[in-house]
Amino acid sequence: MEFKHVPVLLEECIENLNIKKDGIYVDGTLGGAGHSGEIAKRLNKDGLLIGIDRDENAIEAAAEILTDVMCKVRLLRDNFSNLKYILEDLGIESFDGLLLDLGVSSHQLDDIERGFSYMHDAPLDMRMDNRNNLTAGDVINNYSERDLEQIIKNYGEERWAKRIAQFIVKFRTDEEIITTYQLVDIIKKAIPKGARIKGPHPAKRTFQAVRIEVNKELDIIGETIESAVERLSIGGRICVITFHSLEDRIVKNTFRSLANPCVCPQEFPICQCNNKPKIRIITRKPIVPTEKELEINPRSRSAKLRVAEKI
Repeated sequence: MEFKHVPVLLEECIENLNIKKDGIYVDGTLGGAGHSGEIAKRLNKDGLLIGIDRDENAIEAAAEILTDVMCKVRLLRDNFSNLKYILEDLGIESFDGLLLDLGVSSHQLDDIERGFSYMHDAPLDMRMDNRNNLTAGDVINNYSERDLEQIIKNYGEERWAKRIAQFIVKFRTDEEIITTYQLVDIIKKAIPKGARIKGPHPAKRTFQAVRIEVNKELDIIGETIESAVERLSIGGRICVITFHSLEDRIVKNTFRSLANPCVCPQEFPICQCNNKPKIRIITRKPIVPTEKELEINPRSRSAKLRVAEKI
C-alpha cells in the first residue's frame, strides 16, 4: 500500500520552526515526510534533517521522497522517546528544532490490515511498530475488566467505559475477540441506543483508548519534550501537534513547567529555589487549522499546534 499522509498545519509548523539554512532539525514523527520534505527544502548542504518513526513503511516512503534534497538526511526507525540517545549516537550535542505530529497517521488509518480503524473489519492489532509484542487483541482479551474500564475511561474519556468493559469481558468468556468489527459490535451493544444517536461513532473513544495503551503514546510525550529542551540550542523551537485533549494537556502542562519551573510556596515574596525558565511559550493559545485546511483535510479538525522556544 502506498504511504499517504496529508501533513497537518504544515505552513504553521514551518513558520514557527524558524528554520536556519544550516541548522539541525528533528522530525520525531516522520510519517510520509510531508513536514520533513518542507523542512528539507529550507536547508542547505550544511543542514541536517533527522527523521524518526516507529513504522517501517514510513521510513521507506520518506527515503524515496527525500532522495534529492540538498541537505544531509538521517532516517531512523525508532521511538522519538529515545531522542537523547539517538542524538548521542549521531554525535550531536545540540540541535535547532523539533517537530512532533502526535497520533495515528492517515496511512495507518487507511491500511485496513493494521486494525486502527473502526470503519473496516481487520485483525485487532493497532501497533505503530510491528516489532512490539502487545497488540489490541492482547489488551481486549487479556486485560482485567477493571483495567479495561480505566483505560477506556482515562484514555478515551468514554462515559460508558464501565459497561463497555463489562460487555467485552462477558463476550470473551465464550469466544476470543479477534477483529475490529467484533469489538465495534460489542461497543454498540454496550452503549444505550439513545446515547449512540448523537456525537461521533460509538467506537471512536474506545478505539482511541486501546490504541494509546498498545503504543504507550501518552507515557512518552512529557519526558521527550523535557529531554529535547536540554539539547535544544538557544532560540531553537519545539512544535507539537496534538489530536485530543489528553495529549494537548500533557504538552501544555510540560511547556508551563519548563517556562515557570519555580517550586517555591506562593507565599514566598522572592523565589528561593533559583530554578530558571528553560523555554518561552510562543503560543499562549494553540494554533488550529484554518477553514481552508479543514475543507481539504477533514481529519485535521481536532489538531492543535503548540510552540515553545529555548531561552
